[in-house]
Amino acid sequence: MTGKHSVEKIGGTSMAATATVFDNVLIAGRSGADLYNRIFVVSAYAGMTDLLLEHKKTGVPGVYASFALNDGNRCWRDALEDVRAAMIRRNAEMFVREDSRAECDRFVEGRVDGLRACLNDLDRLRAHGRFCLKEQLVTIREMLAGLGEAHSAHSTALLLRDRGVNAVFVDLTMWMHDSLDTLDTRIREALEPIDLATQMPIVTGYAGCEGGMVRRYARGYSEMTFSRIAVLTQAREAIIHKEFHLSSADPRLVGEDRARKIGRTSYDVADQLANLGMEAIHPRAGRGLRQAEIPLRVRNTFDRLDPGTLISGDYVTEKPRVEIVTGLRTVHALQFFDQDMVGEKGFDAAILDALTRHGAWIVSKSSNANTITHYLATDAATVGRVIADLESAFPASAISSHPVAIVSVIGSDISEPGLVPRALLALDEAGITMIAMQHQIRNVDVQFIVDCDAFDAAICALHSALVEGAGVAKSGRAAA
Repeated sequence: MTGKHSVEKIGGTSMAATATVFDNVLIAGRSGADLYNRIFVVSAYAGMTDLLLEHKKTGVPGVYASFALNDGNRCWRDALEDVRAAMIRRNAEMFVREDSRAECDRFVEGRVDGLRACLNDLDRLRAHGRFCLKEQLVTIREMLAGLGEAHSAHSTALLLRDRGVNAVFVDLTMWMHDSLDTLDTRIREALEPIDLATQMPIVTGYAGCEGGMVRRYARGYSEMTFSRIAVLTQAREAIIHKEFHLSSADPRLVGEDRARKIGRTSYDVADQLANLGMEAIHPRAGRGLRQAEIPLRVRNTFDRLDPGTLISGDYVTEKPRVEIVTGLRTVHALQFFDQDMVGEKGFDAAILDALTRHGAWIVSKSSNANTITHYLATDAATVGRVIADLESAFPASAISSHPVAIVSVIGSDISEPGLVPRALLALDEAGITMIAMQHQIRNVDVQFIVDCDAFDAAICALHSALVEGAGVAKSGRAAA
C-alpha cells in the first residue's frame, strides 16, 4: 500500500447519527473512484459499550459489570438481552431494505447467542466455588467490548453496499479464533487482500490481539486501532470525525459566539489535552502518528464543508498565541511536607511508587525544598489509600489532600511577552484567587490552580483575555 489513502475514524456519537454520517462523511457527494482510497475505523454506536461493559460516567453496570459483580441485583442475562434488543432496534431504525435488515439481525443474534453460551459455561463453573475466574473476566471484558464495534462495522458495510458502494466488513475482533496475534499482525493480515482503489474497508475499532486492547488502552482502544492502521498502511492523512470542532474553549461555558475553531495546531497541544482527559486522540495513538509523520485532522461530522483542525508534528505558529483554555473541574492536590527533605533523595521516588501502585493519574506536580505536590485526577478513596501508605512509610511527614481545579492555557507556542501578567490580571478582575501556578520552559501550557467553584469563571476570564482579546479571527462553527 502507498500513501494515497486516508484512514478515518468515526466516533460513537457520530455513528449514532447514521444519516448524517453517510451524507457528510462516508459518501458526502462522492461517486465512482472518489469513494475509495479511504479506510474507515468505526466505534460502537453511542451508548452500546456502556450497555456491554458499564456506563462510562455513572458506573451503572452493563453486561460485564453485572457478570463480574454476581450480586443478584442485576442479572447479566437480562443485561445481555438489553444489548440484543438495543441492537435490533437500531437495525430497524437504519435499514430500508428488509433483506439487509434481516442479515444484520442474524449477525447480532449469532454474536449475542455465542456470548450468552460462553458466559453460561463460566457461570456454571464458578458456581462450584473452587474456581477463580479472574483471568477469564479479563477475556470476557475484551469479548464484550468487541461486540459493539462488530455490530456497527457490519451494519455500516451493509448500508453502504445497499447504496452501491463496494464496502468490505473487516472484523478484527478475533471472534471464534483460538490464538491471538499482535495487533500489527492482525491488521496486516486483514487488510492485505483489500484493493483500496476499488474497495472501502469498514474496520472494527476493537481488535482482538495479545495483551488485550481494553486492558491496555481502556476506552481508547479504537483510537489505537485507527492509529496503527494509519501507520502500517502509510496513510497520507489520519482523520477523526467527532461531534464537535476542536475549539478554543467549551462553547457551553464561554458562549458559542465566542469559542473559535483552532484550525491548526501541534501534537504537543494534543498531548496536553490528553493529559487533562479531553482527548483529541489517545496519547499513545497520537505518538504513533507523530513518529510516522502522519498529520491528524479532527473534523466535525455535522459540519460537512469545514476542513476541521489539522494537527501535525512540524506545525509552527506565525506568532505566539493561546489556542485553547480548558482544564479539570476537580483534582486532588496531594501535598507531602517533610523538614528533612532538603538535600535528601528518595522522597519523590516513594511518592511516585505509591501513586503508581494505586493507579492515580498525575496531571501535574511541583516541588520546592521541603514540599512535593501532586495534582491527581482520581477519586477520593484512591487518594486516601495513597496517603495511608505514605503515612506508614513516613510517620514524621505531614501529608494532606484537598480538592482544587486546574485551568490550563494551551498553545503550540505561548511565549508571548506579558501573557502570564495578563492572565493574572484577568483572574484578579474576575475576583478569582489563584492558589498556585505551573509554567513549563517548553511554553506549551500554563496551569492555574484555583478553587473548584471558580472553575467556570476562570475559564471565561482567561478565554476573554487571552483568546478573544488577542484579535484572532473567528473560523468555523465551534461546538462542544
